[in-house]
Amino acid sequence: MLTISRAFADDMIAHSQQEDPNECCGILAGKNGVVANLYRIANSTPSPYRYVMEPQEMLNAMRDADSNDWDITAFYHSHTHSPAYPSPTDVRMAQQSGWLGEDVYYILVSLEDKAAPQIRAFRIMESGDIVEQEFTISD
Repeated sequence: MLTISRAFADDMIAHSQQEDPNECCGILAGKNGVVANLYRIANSTPSPYRYVMEPQEMLNAMRDADSNDWDITAFYHSHTHSPAYPSPTDVRMAQQSGWLGEDVYYILVSLEDKAAPQIRAFRIMESGDIVEQEFTISD
């Protein structure tokens, strides 16, 4: 099961709020399902409807994670006006990236209710199936 510290959960929400009305994106890295670091990555195509991680920032984050012996645990992004559930575009982009199945979580932060942001976690399978995952926010 994925474990995210309260500080990282709060940072994902803050990042989402700072980029609103555009989607934000980032990477969570860690070991054995425990998140050790959060990398905010610029959305190179700022939009309320999609994100593309800035390639150099993504590469830098992956290199840093590798140098710390961390795995890429999850990709996160926000939905500013819709529920925390992968859109057809999210599924298509995951399939194109090859980051699928048990290899990585997709974390969505919804700002649909601005007063009560919601965080949910999913696996996106090669078939395009979306499987919601339980996770823990630790203090």
